[in-house]
Amino acid sequence: MSRPDAKGWCPGAYKPMMSGDGLVVRVRPLMARLTQEQVLGLCDTAEKFGSGLIDLTSRANLQIRGVKEADHEAVLAALAALGLLPDDPALESRRNILIPPLWTEGDETHHIASELVARLGELPELPPKMGHAIDIQDTPQLSDKSSDFRIERDTNGELMLRADGASRGRSVTTDTAVDALLEMAHWFVDTDGPTRRRMATHVALTPLPAAWQAVLPAAAQKSPVPGDTSLGAIFGVAFGQIEASQLAHLVTATKADAMRVTPWRLFLLEGADIVDTEMFITNAHDPLLHVDACPGAPLCNSSTVETRQLARQLATQLPAPLHVSGCAKGCALPRACATTLVGNSGAFDLVKHGRPWDAPIKTGLTPSALLEARGEL
Repeated sequence: MSRPDAKGWCPGAYKPMMSGDGLVVRVRPLMARLTQEQVLGLCDTAEKFGSGLIDLTSRANLQIRGVKEADHEAVLAALAALGLLPDDPALESRRNILIPPLWTEGDETHHIASELVARLGELPELPPKMGHAIDIQDTPQLSDKSSDFRIERDTNGELMLRADGASRGRSVTTDTAVDALLEMAHWFVDTDGPTRRRMATHVALTPLPAAWQAVLPAAAQKSPVPGDTSLGAIFGVAFGQIEASQLAHLVTATKADAMRVTPWRLFLLEGADIVDTEMFITNAHDPLLHVDACPGAPLCNSSTVETRQLARQLATQLPAPLHVSGCAKGCALPRACATTLVGNSGAFDLVKHGRPWDAPIKTGLTPSALLEARGEL
């Protein structure tokens, strides 16, 4: 089966997306980092103009939920005043850049990411969901995260550029990495890549230049987990949904200097130590870290089922990983999972070791039936 049509673009600040609870306004912080003032200001904006909920996305962005259309301009003004709208509106949607959280000022990650941001205007017109990963903090950490242009380490620890979907890449340096990425982006456009929308699909059908397949990437390492690091404390967020008031309280209580967001439903508070809190995940073995669930009904118009309450109830009862999807589009996890529950006409279909749009082995399961039969799923 093929995936049902999803939105062909991601929401932004200037181009929000309408959902069941109002507009979703996405904020892309530079270097995935917000100062304490920016975090508190974002929380205040979410409470004043939205529902008070903030999403932490798989692209390391933050989304204010529940904004009324009449308040969109006020939200933009608040974000601009906080320095969270640094781009020309035409470039804001291009800044889809993933980086691991433990970079430091002036290191290779910071250098390459800063240059790429400065040169976004040199990119050709790419499909809206295309993005970049600068994944050079030791061995790759972002291999399973959506990205089309990947700057990584090779097996010798040197820098390389790899097209998503390709097994090998091209050697680059700190100073040539962005030039090479721009060259690859133009190749993608010139070889009719936009008709296929994503790099991996295009590479499967279009041979890359031989020189771009010279080196192997290093083996991927595990993603971060909650706990203390050299830069501060990492906290987890169940399903990526944050209550603005709780985040503001944590940032204030820990006296954090800044917040770094990640694509793993984790955030790092600079200069803070891990503290006991019921608001966020602090245990590296918490089963909720391995459960994906989209907002579901009534927050999403495509869903006919509530998702996250059921996901919480099943998290400790089923072996990880688990994906509870409000519909067959699978926005929270558009990949195969050991156990996937897919909303369908008010009930759930069960897919084993497949994607949300794959054929189910059981259909019409109610939440109560799932809880009763959890040992048999």
